[in-house]
Amino acid sequence: MSWSRFTALKISAGLLAFGILGLWCARVSSADVAGARAVGRASDLRATNAVTATIFFPLVGKEIAPVGCYIANETYGTVAIISAPTDRPAEAHADLNLALRGYITTTATLALVDIGGGSDANAPQLYNLFTDTRTPTFTVASRVYDWNWECNCRGAPLTNWDVTLIGMATTPNEIIRVPGSGYDIGRLPSEYEAMVLYATPTRITLKYTREDNVKWGYTVHVENVCVEPRLLSLYNAMNAAGRAQLPALYASQGFGRALGNAIGVAIRDTGEFMDPRSRKDWWIGR
Repeated sequence: MSWSRFTALKISAGLLAFGILGLWCARVSSADVAGARAVGRASDLRATNAVTATIFFPLVGKEIAPVGCYIANETYGTVAIISAPTDRPAEAHADLNLALRGYITTTATLALVDIGGGSDANAPQLYNLFTDTRTPTFTVASRVYDWNWECNCRGAPLTNWDVTLIGMATTPNEIIRVPGSGYDIGRLPSEYEAMVLYATPTRITLKYTREDNVKWGYTVHVENVCVEPRLLSLYNAMNAAGRAQLPALYASQGFGRALGNAIGVAIRDTGEFMDPRSRKDWWIGR
């Protein structure tokens, strides 16, 4: 979110007091939507390495959905969660809303890397994000910021791995899909792979279990994606209804479209941000 949009929102609030908000919104909304789409298509993924309105935007207002994200022939269902709902509003939870943490660019190898240790053959495979199941060009490496739960504030960049968020090259408007795994979170034969923990018009958080948290199983954050409007509407409805159920997705199901030349992807295992470049974990056989 640019400072100009943030200023426009403040101006709109002031005009409401003078009783002329309706006319102003009609003028600003169309310009903002067009601007958001133009910026998304023209720019690459950018690090949120400064405390800006973008990082804290979910706390001050709602993002305007870019246009043209509809994916034909997709339908979206829900599953019941098997835990208590999140202990705070999802938009204010730094484990669900990656915008609160933010991330900073770092210098690292922009290619798959071989990391020692064990692996899980059923882990989500990130090449399934793309219809052609390609190994994408990595465009920028970043580190996600830690979160201090005592002060409920952002900490220093995570250092457990060299990279904790990677930019992946995309063609603007291409469909982005659910990374397949060996898990089924529904009741057979549903074959649901992932549950939507959080969604806005431009980011989504997917969980590979049915707990409404990131404490167990895998979590995938996708940035700079235009979330399919019917899926976003379903998430908003389930969130408003108390989160007893949340949207569920099949492997390779389209959940949005690339906003520009890259999406950002972070992956977690039992809450820990992992290195998304790890060949043995998320790119098996590549």
